[in-house]
Amino acid sequence: MADKKQKSILGTKIGMTQVFDENGKAIPVTIVQAEPNIVLQKKKVETDGYNAIQVGFMNIREKLVNKPKMGIFRKAKLKPCRHIREFSVSNVDDYEIGAEIKTDIFAADEIVDVVGTSKGKGFAGAVKRHNMARGSMGHGSKYHRRPGSLGAMGPARVFKGRKMPGHLGAERVTVQGLKIVKVYPEKNLILIKGAIPGPKKGLVLIKNSIKA
Repeated sequence: MADKKQKSILGTKIGMTQVFDENGKAIPVTIVQAEPNIVLQKKKVETDGYNAIQVGFMNIREKLVNKPKMGIFRKAKLKPCRHIREFSVSNVDDYEIGAEIKTDIFAADEIVDVVGTSKGKGFAGAVKRHNMARGSMGHGSKYHRRPGSLGAMGPARVFKGRKMPGHLGAERVTVQGLKIVKVYPEKNLILIKGAIPGPKKGLVLIKNSIKA
């Protein structure tokens, strides 16, 4: 059985659609397909310094797994998985090696936090990356979308943390306080109200909210 206080599951983002409530109101939802997560290892305070379970998600061919990871699956006598993550739990003894964590640990109207990797947008300027204001777009202006003065005349260097053009996106993002609209255990689907981070087919982590 899953821990009632600390619940987590890995899934993949399928896309967005809408469902209708009993009053006929359209609710935008994101569909997450969460196939059963397999418990691979148990971490205990006595041996590892903390309590957690290591889970695997999505089966993969053995030839695509490196030797260190393959050792984990052979020790547990389980098929290889594409993704391996650790979930913090209060009581490790509630889980057994090879046990499955399914979507039925969650129910409709529960409040959850969703963790994902945001869409990568490559190299971006300061206007797009930091919402800086642009200059005049007149033909005589030579300042349009540049970052402007750095304000560092004395040290003659760029201060650390200065907002400048650079890589945008592809970061770990957590969205808190999202509501589960519907759960389909037979299809391994979870419908979450609103948008969640990442592109389609992106890996996401759903866990019970720390604020709710």
